[in-house]
Amino acid sequence: MSAERRSSSIYENESNLFLDILDEAPLFGNRKPASLIGSVFYCILLASFAVLAVGATWIFHPIRGLVFQLLCSCNVALLVITGIFQQYLVYQVQKIRLQGYCVFSQKLKHIIRLPFATIAYGTAAMLLVMVWNPDISILSISALLRIIMLVEVVCVASFMTLYIGYVHQYNSFHSQPDVLKSLYSPLQPSSSLEGLRYQDGGRLSDQLMTLLQYQQENIHFLNEEILGLQESLSKYERSNDGSAPQVDLAHLLAARDQELRTLSAEMNQLQSELRLARSLIEEKDAEMQRIRSTNNQYVEENERLRAILGEWSSRAAKLERALELERMSNLELQKKVNSLKSQRHD
Repeated sequence: MSAERRSSSIYENESNLFLDILDEAPLFGNRKPASLIGSVFYCILLASFAVLAVGATWIFHPIRGLVFQLLCSCNVALLVITGIFQQYLVYQVQKIRLQGYCVFSQKLKHIIRLPFATIAYGTAAMLLVMVWNPDISILSISALLRIIMLVEVVCVASFMTLYIGYVHQYNSFHSQPDVLKSLYSPLQPSSSLEGLRYQDGGRLSDQLMTLLQYQQENIHFLNEEILGLQESLSKYERSNDGSAPQVDLAHLLAARDQELRTLSAEMNQLQSELRLARSLIEEKDAEMQRIRSTNNQYVEENERLRAILGEWSSRAAKLERALELERMSNLELQKKVNSLKSQRHD
């Protein structure tokens, strides 16, 4: 009886095994936090540049004649460092995107573009100041350069503070990847995609590609786990210890294998949805091309009709002028005839 109960409980667990797969995706349980070491180091570097901008006259006092050139050179160096650091931020955001947080990574993508753009605008402003050499009685050229440098450092520091806050929030919360909520899969109802299927093909294609990448990471993780379980199972089977939990290990291996098959089926479904989205986009593009060609034909026909109408208008004007001349000549002839008749009567 105990064996039957155990087998029935195992079957019940297997039947309910994948009902919560959206809440416990393989990568979600092994989510790696995003690193903040580079961001903190960059903020320290910004603080040092702010100190340099404030105390440039005292720092470069021995070489006072080269203050302008040194400030501009330091700002260009900050621009180069920010460009290199931006690539590091892009890599961090891509890691977050591959873990399924598509909406969150889109929010970060807009933030990480701002530091480099701000430093670039500040460098352009310093270049304009150096080229035009504006005559401002209140501020000197050195003060203008220092103010520009300080303003851009403060703006970039505020953007980095916002980025660090968002990443710290990402490392702290434990919610499931948002890409699983927004798209259709075999484990979700299809209503979430039906509203998007014929409305926003480009955004749908991007989301499907993100989900495919996420599922590929899931499959890679499950493959590694299954290989590890198979090695453990082979070790237990070769051992002579009867207390080895072979049944539980075999059940876990079968569960992971079933989960891998489910994810593979879901990935195939998503690939078909991606092909459908791309075909819809191609159909829309072809339809737009047909509409544009038809519109061009209508424009050409309209121009042709306008040319014909202009020609007929000119002909009508010529005929009116000829008719007016003929009427005037008839009036003159009538006058002459009347004058001849009057002369004959006389």
